[in-house]
Amino acid sequence: MKTAILSEHSRQFEQLRFAYPVVSRRSRGLSLGLNVNPDKICNFDCPYCQVDRAVAPRDKTVDFEVLVSEIDGLMALAASGAIWQHAKFADTPDEYRRLNDIAFAGDGEPTTYPRLGEAIREVKRLREKHALPEVKIIVLTNALLLNKPEVMQALSELKGGPYEVWAKLDAGTQGYFEYIAGRKLSLQRIVDNIALAGQQLEITIQSLFPTLDGEDPGEAEYAAYADRINEIHATGANLRLLQLYTTARRPAHERVGMIADDRMDEIGAMIAARVNVPVEVYYGRQWDSAD
Repeated sequence: MKTAILSEHSRQFEQLRFAYPVVSRRSRGLSLGLNVNPDKICNFDCPYCQVDRAVAPRDKTVDFEVLVSEIDGLMALAASGAIWQHAKFADTPDEYRRLNDIAFAGDGEPTTYPRLGEAIREVKRLREKHALPEVKIIVLTNALLLNKPEVMQALSELKGGPYEVWAKLDAGTQGYFEYIAGRKLSLQRIVDNIALAGQQLEITIQSLFPTLDGEDPGEAEYAAYADRINEIHATGANLRLLQLYTTARRPAHERVGMIADDRMDEIGAMIAARVNVPVEVYYGRQWDSAD
């Protein structure tokens, strides 16, 4: 399905500063986002990232009380169904008119936010307040800090209700990882961190494969990626799903592009044949036609 609403993931909604609603392909419904990194500072610098860091951020810090108030209001709109009357969501297909999750995402790495655990507890409280027990709380992470006890303590607050941790793994080889992460970091550290977190929490791995100057990463990289997945799985890590997708929003670097649908199907089949973890493929969308 390729409708504009599924590619429109703006983190600006009305006058809200930290909370925002989007209709998400991977959530298959409405996702209420929480931007706990409004300063746009991130410990990765992915070339496919859509965050424009050349533009100064509106907020440099999170006002915790405002954040809680904003997500409270959005949850009320979603619970009542009133959100579908908003012009932004009026054309949402019927099958997507459901609240799936509240997601900690935003303009940087959510696990760097020092009040993450407290924020998760507040969202759990609001989930009860609005009688939304089935709604998941999702935390997106690049996995760099999953070896930190304080980070895992914050993520442990997810337990006691439906949740998902979406950990990013975009590469199988060190050289390609340094390019796609935009930093000289250790791929093995990321692999080990995901394995460690998977001992304590259920993990969904999200992997974005773009093109660079029209070429995708290639078979050797995908095979190495599958080997990394198998390495993580062999530790006993609880891997729920691999989400394989490509570029769907305008990236920061002009050299980065989108893999075609049929090629994504080939990549998904190639990786699925090599791993013992469920695989889902999500297609991209040419952002020029969406702007």
